[in-house]
Amino acid sequence: MVQSRPSHLLALTLTLIFSFFLGSRAQLSSTFYDSTCSNVSTIVRNIVQQAQSKDARIVASLTRLHFHDCFVNGCDGSLLLDDSSSIQSEKGAAPNNNSARGFDVVDNIKTAVESACPGVVSCADVLALAAEASVNLAGGPTWTVLLGRRDGTTASFSGANNLPSPRDPVSTLRSKFSNVGLSDTDLVTLSGAHTFGRAKCAFFSDRLYNFNNSGSPDPSLNTTYLATLQQNCPQGGTGDTLNNLDPSSPDTFDKNYYTNLQTNQGLLQSDQELTSDSSLASTVNSFASSQSTFFQNFGSSMVNMGNISPLTGSNGEIRSNCRKVNGS
Repeated sequence: MVQSRPSHLLALTLTLIFSFFLGSRAQLSSTFYDSTCSNVSTIVRNIVQQAQSKDARIVASLTRLHFHDCFVNGCDGSLLLDDSSSIQSEKGAAPNNNSARGFDVVDNIKTAVESACPGVVSCADVLALAAEASVNLAGGPTWTVLLGRRDGTTASFSGANNLPSPRDPVSTLRSKFSNVGLSDTDLVTLSGAHTFGRAKCAFFSDRLYNFNNSGSPDPSLNTTYLATLQQNCPQGGTGDTLNNLDPSSPDTFDKNYYTNLQTNQGLLQSDQELTSDSSLASTVNSFASSQSTFFQNFGSSMVNMGNISPLTGSNGEIRSNCRKVNGS
């Protein structure tokens, strides 16, 4: 019996190592709530649809929340936490402040889900499900959402300030995506979420008047489009005016974002930058010529993004209120 213990310990050690390298990705599952909250997807979709009927822009905003959550310490719902004595909210970081929106819709979803299945579904999973419903309700693809994330108990204000920026060059965008395990294809594909939604003048006005401190507009901007944007965003204005990210079909999820890039009508610098690199531009052209190719890739890239460092098992918690840590 004594002699057999090392082999048992070895087997146990190998099992633990194997489990570790499988990682939390393997623990996410499309059937995670099948026995505990089987109608969660329907609940989420219904509330997103109600919100969309009152505000066409909200589906883009909800999709962005999932993106901004996952890129900061993984998909853990940290973006949803309000300021408290122990937490500096990510909502106050520059990329989110007076920009990220839809938190009230997330609250409504969480309330409905808690009513149906108390203490079961995480806020992080609510964001993942809301993003898929939002894209599909706007005319975009559907995909199988993997579930089982748990909610974090901390936020990262500094991490939120390092989100991919509308002024990032390609090299920086690549680095920020690579740092969370996403590829160049994911970069081009997920940028396609700018096929719907709005952006304030403040996020791109330097392109219109003083690009890279040159005293002149961004030379890559389509001149007709430039004139339109200068009308919407006068020099010295407040910077708060909203502009369609996709001027051709602003509330529809389609491939027009990529055809806009082909004619130098990307609203943000980070959008148009995708055509400055031959490899990325090839993907842009592929999606511009085939909406089905874009849609298929978008679903896959959203799954990849949703797999960024989720908390699973006994890590984290299931928040009862998405805005605060349990017991606070």
